Amino acid sequence: MHFSLQRHAGYALVAAALFGASTPLAKRLLGDVSPLVLAGFLYLGSGLGLFVWHLFSRLINPSNRVTALHGKDYFWLAGAILTGGIGAPVLLLWGLTGISASTTSLLLNFEGILTTILASFIFGEAVGKRIWQSTAVMLLAGSILFYSPNTEVREFLPALAVLAACLLWAVDNNLTRNISATDPVMVAMYKGLAAGSVNLGLAWQTGASLPATTTLVEAIVLGLCSYGLSLVLFIIALRHLGSARTSAHFGTAPFFGATLSILLLNEPVTASFSVGLAFMLFATWLILTEKHDHFHVHNELTHEHAHHHDEHHDHEHEGHEGPEPHSHVHVHKPLAHSHPHLPDLHHRHHH
Repeated sequence: MHFSLQRHAGYALVAAALFGASTPLAKRLLGDVSPLVLAGFLYLGSGLGLFVWHLFSRLINPSNRVTALHGKDYFWLAGAILTGGIGAPVLLLWGLTGISASTTSLLLNFEGILTTILASFIFGEAVGKRIWQSTAVMLLAGSILFYSPNTEVREFLPALAVLAACLLWAVDNNLTRNISATDPVMVAMYKGLAAGSVNLGLAWQTGASLPATTTLVEAIVLGLCSYGLSLVLFIIALRHLGSARTSAHFGTAPFFGATLSILLLNEPVTASFSVGLAFMLFATWLILTEKHDHFHVHNELTHEHAHHHDEHHDHEHEGHEGPEPHSHVHVHKPLAHSHPHLPDLHHRHHH
């Protein structure tokens, strides 16, 4: 394992823990609130909480410059909001009303599979043999969990809703990768505010009622932690690891969710659950131990993002950039070399 590269997986793993906890905790809230209203307050809590965070950070460090959104960045953000912020949460929470939280948690591994497929075939990300092997193991694990010969067709609909949510989140992941160089707090804040407002607007149109104050507060706090902070960390991981690998590390989220479901909701530990969990752990290990090292060429590139100075950032300064890490427009001169790397902002070359 290249520990210097895989250290960025820590962001995705913590994000996974925060998001994984949302499944059983949201399941407990669904008895008091509709899926549409809950989705709205989860994202609104995320957006409002991050807005407060943004204001507080500007107050304590007004000279700190972050990488803002520009031009087509808003197009990618709008697509991410529509798919991952509006469509996916509603489908997930509706699915939760018909199947157990532990089953839902493990079905969410399909998000990583679909993200990898889209990253490779649609968005042109380099996906190696080991990641495809992990994807196949994930698919096998999900099939073991999903298959039940005695289940009626109508009982598959909630599970299909969860899988549809995974597809929308896969699109969201790949769109968000295109803006991962920008300030992750701002991206997650915009997404939370927009998605929360739209979902609550739809809930109001359908005549849904507001939950009790206690439930509302719990939903907002859960949204800030499991959607807001989780997304901030996920975006940072996308910047360094790319969509496929970040989603693979994020695939540990169901383990956290399933464990909490068993501990908090007293759900049974079935044979299919145990076997599926074992396969998914093995798939995650495949990703964590991946090695990627070859000769590659960096073409000239001009962009802006937060960075430290290293072999990829050997540029001149005018003296006002501030301490590292700092963010400013800089130019990468052409460079050819060989070293271990992952598809971060500077290694999105063809293979």
